Amino acid sequence: MPTPPRKRPPRQRAPDQVPPGGDAEAPAGPKPPARRRAPAKPGDPARPKGAAESRATAKPKAPAKPKTPAKPKAPAKPKTQAKPKATDDDAAKRAAGRGAARSTAPRPADASTRATRVLSWLLRNVPARHREKALDYLVLTRMDRPIGALLLLWPTWWALWLAAGDFPPWKLLAIFTVGVFSMRAAGCAINDYADRKLDPQVKRTAGRPIASGRVTPREALAVFAVLLAISFVLVLFTNALTIKLAFAGAALAALYPFSKRYTDMPQVVLGAAFGWSIPMAFAAVLGTVPALGWLLFIGNILWSVVYDTEYAMVDRDDDRKAGTRSTALLFGDADVPIIAVLMVTLILTLALVGQRAALGWPYWLALLVALGLFGHQLRLICHRERDACLEAFRHNNWFGLTVWVGIALALAVK
Repeated sequence: MPTPPRKRPPRQRAPDQVPPGGDAEAPAGPKPPARRRAPAKPGDPARPKGAAESRATAKPKAPAKPKTPAKPKAPAKPKTQAKPKATDDDAAKRAAGRGAARSTAPRPADASTRATRVLSWLLRNVPARHREKALDYLVLTRMDRPIGALLLLWPTWWALWLAAGDFPPWKLLAIFTVGVFSMRAAGCAINDYADRKLDPQVKRTAGRPIASGRVTPREALAVFAVLLAISFVLVLFTNALTIKLAFAGAALAALYPFSKRYTDMPQVVLGAAFGWSIPMAFAAVLGTVPALGWLLFIGNILWSVVYDTEYAMVDRDDDRKAGTRSTALLFGDADVPIIAVLMVTLILTLALVGQRAALGWPYWLALLVALGLFGHQLRLICHRERDACLEAFRHNNWFGLTVWVGIALALAVK
């Protein structure tokens, strides 16, 4: 039979190793003396009794925050009434407001204040939504600067009076006068189209309609085509030779704006374009262009180089930066002496015209006055100041008028 397992006797612990509340079988050792409670000092808070004595004294609760009064609700907004439908008068007022805002847009620095006021007066009855656009088209065609049209008009009238030998026929006078303004306007439109990337870089031209974004390049081309068509219709009332010469004139007008990129003397091309009305006037009156007409044409080219060089002196620094070529840059520091030589050459050319046309004393007196006007222009441009050069350019209007008065009076007393 297997022997039963032996029971091991329980392990005896030392009295000091028995934990309080330990093994029940272990003999109980002497209990440690009870810790005496320190006497309470006066003013100390009473200690908790019983089970609460073993816990830490509870922290007093923070006083409850007073409830903030609820914000009063904002009063309900009254329902807005439905806006009345816009009327035509309201639309006109809004268009007028937009026009007033656009009127602060930059304008060409060389625009005539008087001419601008006249244009605004003429457009006063145009509906407000179309008025500003119409003004932009007029500025595009330089109607705010009539000086350019006048510089083209005077040589045309020189030729008409010399070709007719007296007062020209009213029909031709009306055709060529209107044609001068229409062709000049067409030339300005195509000029701004060609210079649409250069004009914003030049202080004087930065306010032009295309450069400032008020007229698109496509609109400028449309204006050019319409004005060219008007000019062609006008020339149809003349003879065959004049019509043929008109095609050459239109080509010169379209060529000039691009000549600034390929030649240092675009003023010569301008003189040919501006003066092409001279052979056309002789052809319309006489049916041919005599040597006198070509001599006057050469004189007009000299005059155009004079006044357009004065004009280019205003933009010399800007043209140099933009890469535009002109006689003002070509002549450099010798610009004033060269202009003086050109002026004297022009006076001599006009003297030959007077000699061949057998003009009387009023014409020669007018040439003396014209020589004095050129002297005044030289005085203005001698210091090459912008405003003075621009004034000298505009002063050429009086030169052209003086020569025309001399021709008209000389033919009248002949």
